[in-house]
Amino acid sequence: MVRWLIAAGLVLVLGLVNASIWRNESLLASGTLVSLELAPVDPRSLMQGDYMALDWAVARELRQRLGRDLPASGAIVVRREAGSSRAALVRLDDGTPLAERESRLAYAVRGARVRIVTDAYFFQEGRAGDFERARYGALRVDKSGRALLVGLQDADLGWLGPRGKQP
Repeated sequence: MVRWLIAAGLVLVLGLVNASIWRNESLLASGTLVSLELAPVDPRSLMQGDYMALDWAVARELRQRLGRDLPASGAIVVRREAGSSRAALVRLDDGTPLAERESRLAYAVRGARVRIVTDAYFFQEGRAGDFERARYGALRVDKSGRALLVGLQDADLGWLGPRGKQP
């Protein structure tokens, strides 16, 4: 009996892990590419070990616009420039249908910071120089606002990294 319970628990855990992997792989394959500007970060703390600390310009702008009136979690709407993945903040998501080139992006307030996706980009040891020119974070975003960081880009939206192409 105990063996069956352990086996059932293991199957359940593996099923949940695989479902999560499938969701992320689907998002990477079919999500809309959105490039968000990175806010300036103190250069002395930019590189910390094998990752880069990230701060998003849209998060700072959202905090400046709304201050303490910002809900603890929700979504924003960003609009991509015509013919580009470069996007800028439009508004808080109020449930109205999205226009062409608009994407919903989930956020959460943690302490004094607005968190969008992640605040760190990890890379292979010794590769910090490949990412020093980062000006944009490239995200894959689905219709619900869930996003994954897929890479960093320079000021011209060129991909950064050892191979210089889209990950």
